[in-house]
Amino acid sequence: MTEPKQIDRVAPKKGEPHYRGPRFKPLRRAVKLPVWGDLGIRLGAALFLISVVVMVHWWDREGLVDNLDGEVSFLDVIYFTMISITTTGFGDIAPISDRARLVEAVIVTPIRFAVFFIFVGTAYNFIIKRSWEKFRMARIQEKLSDHIVVLGFGVSGSEAVDELVERGTDPSCIVVIDPSEERLAEAEALGCNVMAADATRDETLKAVRISEAQNVLISAGRDDTTILITLTVRALAPNVPISVVVRADDNESLARQAGANNVINPVRFTGLLLAGSAKGEHIADYLADLASVSGRVQLVEREITEDECGCAISDLRSGGRGLRIYRDGRAIGFWEEECQNLQPGDIVVEIVATRNGEALGDGTGK
Repeated sequence: MTEPKQIDRVAPKKGEPHYRGPRFKPLRRAVKLPVWGDLGIRLGAALFLISVVVMVHWWDREGLVDNLDGEVSFLDVIYFTMISITTTGFGDIAPISDRARLVEAVIVTPIRFAVFFIFVGTAYNFIIKRSWEKFRMARIQEKLSDHIVVLGFGVSGSEAVDELVERGTDPSCIVVIDPSEERLAEAEALGCNVMAADATRDETLKAVRISEAQNVLISAGRDDTTILITLTVRALAPNVPISVVVRADDNESLARQAGANNVINPVRFTGLLLAGSAKGEHIADYLADLASVSGRVQLVEREITEDECGCAISDLRSGGRGLRIYRDGRAIGFWEEECQNLQPGDIVVEIVATRNGEALGDGTGK
């Protein structure tokens, strides 16, 4: 008989939390119950509790007295149950024996509170809460402007939102659209505005005022869906910058033709990191450092200031290292002659040092 294999337990490093249980969350499955089903369950529970009280009162009817005719019928029991549950108490039927009063105190009173909470909870969920949420979301939609719309909250979309929040973007300025309620719950926990809808539909994008957005990030998980969403967004918002994620090289040009300003291919980027690591062990590390807000350096894109006009790209007021400028839609490297004389309207991409995830300097050259 073989001895059971012993599992090595590695002590946590300094500063790491000590886990006493399993490192995974319990299995979950979303319960998709329609409104009428939820309402039916609540009403059924209330009727069941009322029926229990009727049976208890009928069983103990000898402890009740009817001040009108002295006889307690089954109809009288139903009547007394309803006025007892609703705490009306007309006094025409009342418990007189000790056992009947004990039943009222021990059995009927807790059921009375349970029925009360069921009806109050139902009124809150189906009338007050829904009306308030509808009013609140309508006000939020009316005020949406200069916001970031994230279409698709899968791996890429969630990472993008996390990075935006880390970079200082207010989550209330981010709108996430995804058909999955489970994924939207994660976005809502971050403080984002969420909508469970199909992003390929015009009415969905109009509802989040897509034409007033600052940026649109699209990561639908499928290239064909991503390109269809891009076409829809570009038709509704001709001037809004669109960034998309595609996974096939052939679809990059299609995404640009559909109206995307920036096309990111995670497969290609991974290949670049792998190729960079083959040329030097620190290249991939530095590229990852640039891409993350938590690194020691950060890529910043901004318009040059008035003080920087006429200066060289190496003399930026922010103290960053200028890499290239964009002038009239053309990319100009720091080694080219045009970069020695910055002009109004130039967009500069620079590397700036960071401290605790924040860029040193305000990114404006001041």
